[in-house]
Order: sequence, then structure tokens, then C-alpha cells
Amino acid sequence: MIKKGIGIIVLLVMGLAACSRQTHAPAAKSPTTWSRMVKEVIQTQDPARIVDAISGQTMVDTMEGLYRYQGNQLEPALASSVAKPSADGLSYTYHLRQSQWSNGEPVVASDFVYAWRRAVTPATQSENAYLFAGIKNANQIMAKQAAPQTLGVQALDAHTLKVTLAHAVPYFNTMMVNPVFYPLNQKAVERYGKQYGSQARYIVNNGPYTLKGWHGTNNSWYEVKNAHYWNAKAVKIHRINVQVVKDANAALSLFNTGKLDDAQLYGTTAQKERHNKHYQALKQGRTTFLDMNEQQVPAFKNVKLRQALSLAIDRQTFVGKVLGDGSLVAHTLTAEGLAQDPKSGKDFATQAAQPTLDQTTYDLTRAKRLWKEGLRAVGKTQLAVELMSDDTAQAKQSAEYLQAALERLPGFKVTIVSVPFKTRVARSLAGDTQLVISSWQADFPDPLTFLDLYTADNDYNFSRWQNSQYDRLIQQAKTTDAANVEQRYQDLLQAQTLLTQQMAVVPLYQTVEAHLVASRMTKLTYSPANMYNFVGAELR
Repeated sequence: MIKKGIGIIVLLVMGLAACSRQTHAPAAKSPTTWSRMVKEVIQTQDPARIVDAISGQTMVDTMEGLYRYQGNQLEPALASSVAKPSADGLSYTYHLRQSQWSNGEPVVASDFVYAWRRAVTPATQSENAYLFAGIKNANQIMAKQAAPQTLGVQALDAHTLKVTLAHAVPYFNTMMVNPVFYPLNQKAVERYGKQYGSQARYIVNNGPYTLKGWHGTNNSWYEVKNAHYWNAKAVKIHRINVQVVKDANAALSLFNTGKLDDAQLYGTTAQKERHNKHYQALKQGRTTFLDMNEQQVPAFKNVKLRQALSLAIDRQTFVGKVLGDGSLVAHTLTAEGLAQDPKSGKDFATQAAQPTLDQTTYDLTRAKRLWKEGLRAVGKTQLAVELMSDDTAQAKQSAEYLQAALERLPGFKVTIVSVPFKTRVARSLAGDTQLVISSWQADFPDPLTFLDLYTADNDYNFSRWQNSQYDRLIQQAKTTDAANVEQRYQDLLQAQTLLTQQMAVVPLYQTVEAHLVASRMTKLTYSPANMYNFVGAELR
């Protein structure tokens, strides 16, 4: 839920004239309290189960792993320094600083061992277990061919953690900011059992804040400074209030009346506020795309039908008039800003898009022709599918635009089904979708975080698309070519090109979030993992 030249940065829109109805938001009631909004409720606080940004941000606030991003810099957190790989690239040794859980118990190396073994154990059903694939024996454990105790991680002593890899993983350290690699307090997990992570009272924290007021499904909660946090002196904001707001106009009203310090806007509301001096645009390593489930709709196995869907969508109009928040047209599944060509320095996504722009550029005439040819090839004259989306106002508007665009294809009937985020993810993982608006946020600064999704055995392959050549390229990038920077880059470039040529997924846009942020916030950074870091932030 997780980058310069290999990074994503906060784009601060500066120097704009303040010409909105309100030139400044009222000061908040407390000099040590910050109030922000999100669009969805927390899904879980079990680090092995987090698949959404809302839960991820909450965990970044309340938990700590080996490292923490300070802007684009990877800095030591529980690790006392950034570890370097061994000479052969197959092991990392982490020396842990003295720290505590919120219950006063020490955080020790065995807490990492326990958490990692738990994550890869099939019974845990961690959607992010695949991130451990580079660690020794992880694949065998996930395939039930080895015991969790054989995972290549061990506590040499209370404050020394050693990780042994199956093969070199050049981005391994950057993965450590993902919550699935955080430690766990074993006593707490075993005490709460299946309830662990389902409510604030069923978790133990070790991060800057502790979570309060979250009962599992409610639309507001808060975080308070954790007195046991090892770097508590750097936590200057004592309380963070969070509430769910799904409507942009409601968010604007709450900001203008001082009830929100950070409000997220979209559509015409975002467009009208672009000259507000509090306006900020956050470019994220997240893309949104259409998944076409080939198992539920066998007709989607036809490449011409998939290509027709892509060509029928006017992405420029979509991002400009429907989203209106500055989001960017996406021509690839992979977001911009994750990697650069080791020779030319060109951005990976930009470079990968060039050979296949004809597949992602609006062309309704060609779309209709391919659609008709595809239908004939599968023995049909018409096709009816359900388009699933989240139930936020923005998601519904997006679904309606896509429905109208796709129904211009002759004989195509699209019915919208809007569901809560949690339901959409659960149904996607279960393969219970036909056409679904999906999104993915980079877990670490590398194209593989996107491209690995569409290998044949990945749980997040919601299209259920399979291609042996694609799988081979990804496997090469992860193993035989992992230490060869140039060859690995070419493997990934070829994989992305193949993915777009075959239109396994239809890329739509890369997220740029439009926010109004009270000017009293200073020193708040935004990470390559698209997460705020409130450690070190201050309020004026």
C-alpha cells in the first residue's frame, strides 16, 4: 500500500492568486490537533491483511517497521541504520534500537520473525504474502511445501535480525516500509485471535500514535501521541482526528468552517478551488484501470474485445471533466516516477507507453471495428456485463462516464453495480466480478510492484489473464536477471509492453489528489508510498 527518478513527490501548487470565495480557513481549535478526512472507513489494522490506503495510512501513523520515509529519503526507524546487503546480495542484517510496544513491552527481533512467519503461513490468508517471495523458502511455505519456521529470517539476539534471500532483490530495503513487514506483539495476536486488528481495542501499537475510537466500521476515529514511542520527542502533533467524507462539496464546507484542516476535492469542486492559496496537488504512485474477468466473461479472452474497450474511452475528457483533480492520463498499468532507464534516464512508464500509444488513445471508429470483429470471433452479436465500482460519489461518476463510453460499442450493455470498497476488493479476490474499476498503489519504488500483479498465480490478477511469455519475463526480472540492472530493466520494459499490447487491463489514470490544506501545517512530508509522515511535522 507503497518513490525520485525513482520517486513520487508532493507537488505544491505555489504562487497562485487566492480568488476563491474564502481566502483562508479559520484556525483550528487546538494548536496540537490536526483534522483530516478520508473517503473510506478503515478495513483492518492487521498488517498481514491491509490492502487499502486508508488502513495503510493509519498503520503508518500507529506502527513502525525497520524504516520510515522522510519525504523521499529512506531513514532508519526501528533499525538503527540502513542495512547493506552481504557481498553476494543474499542476506541483510538489521540492528534494532531500543523501543517499546504501547503496552510497555520491548520490541525485539523475534517480533519480526513471528510477524513474517505468520504472514506467509497460508492459514493467515495474507493478500500481501507474495511480497515475501524473494526470501528463502517463502514460496515453498506459501505453497504448503515447507514449514513457516524455515523462512529465511532469524533473531540472532534480542536486537539483531538476519534475513536470508533466495536470490538478490535489489529493492529489498524499500519493501520494508510496507506494513506486512512490520513486527507484531505475539502475546497480543494470540490473545485476541481472529479479532486482532478488527478494532482499536484489539491491537497493540509501537508507532508515533495509538489508535482510539475505532470500533470496526465507524466513520470517525482519532490517533493520540504514543508516550512509549522511541522517538516521541519528534512527535509535535499530539492528536489527529480523522473522519470519512465521501462528497467533495461537504469536504469543502468542512474546510471552510474550520472543521477540517485537510480536505480532498474532486470534479468541478476541485476545478473551482485551484486558485485557492490552500490548494495542493499530490501526485501518487497509484493507477486506476479496468479489470476484465476472463473467467466470468469468456468473451474477454478475445484480445480485440479488450482492445476495443480501451479505444472507446476518451481518457483526456475523463480526467479533465469527470475527475477534475489534476489526475493524469495513464497509458500503462505502471505509474510514472517509479524507475528510470539505467542508460538514458527516461522514466519507465513514459518509455514503455511509446510503442503502444495506439492502444490507449481514443479512437471510437477503430474501437467499433475491433468490437464487431471480436464479437464475430466469439460467436456473439451482443454482450452484457456488470461494471463494479466503489460507492463514493467520485467512483459513481467515473462508472457512469465509463458506462456511457463503453455502451457506444454496438451491442454492449453495461450495468453499474456500486458497492463499498471492502466488498469490491473481497469480490475481486474471489473472482466474483465481470468488469471492475480497480486501482493499485505502489508497494515499493519499482515497476515490479505493478507488473507482478498479472502473473498467472497472483491473487490480484483480477482479470484472470494468463500469458506464459509475460510470466517468464517477470520471473527473469525477479531471479536470473535480478542483479543485472540493465537486463532486468529490459525484462520489465518488455513485460509492460506485452501487457498493454494484449490489453490484459485497461489503464485509465494516475492519481493526483486535490487537497485544501490549512497553512498552519509545517514540515509534513509525503512518502513515495503515498503516505503522510507526521513524525517531525509541526503546527504553527
